[in-house]
Amino acid sequence: MLICFCLLLQGCAISYKFNGASIDYSTTHSISIADFPNNAALVHPPLSNNLSEGIRDLYQRTTRLQLVPKGGDLELEGEITGYTLTPMSISAADSYSAETKLTLTVRVRFINNVAPEDSFERTYSAYQTFDSSRLLTDVQDELCRTMITEIAENIYNDTVAKW
Repeated sequence: MLICFCLLLQGCAISYKFNGASIDYSTTHSISIADFPNNAALVHPPLSNNLSEGIRDLYQRTTRLQLVPKGGDLELEGEITGYTLTPMSISAADSYSAETKLTLTVRVRFINNVAPEDSFERTYSAYQTFDSSRLLTDVQDELCRTMITEIAENIYNDTVAKW
């Protein structure tokens, strides 16, 4: 009786996943994430590499999927389609822009070779504002890091977390 009770308790375990991924690892083993070329009119040279590596890093940290160069069970590819500066609020003192908005737009194609009905093509966008008295070159790297993190998390949520 005691042995049966112990076996029953072992079989009844509660499991929580804090990474939010809903991946069936029995059928999905790998992911390939292509480089995201920068096709925007305004080009920040390290942006393409930083975006591609940021997305890869997120999947490697939060899933058990093996990163392969091509032909993974899941495939991500796309391009940077927009990197724009927009003047925002106007200063009352001199009628110049007081803030500037930097926007990053990325088109993503997700191919699920295990469950093709989950495949999609979508555009993701993120923005950050900064004081217009500062030069873009002074704030660009920090703003890009924040926008890349936001876009990578949105892609992750739509592909494997299903939120």
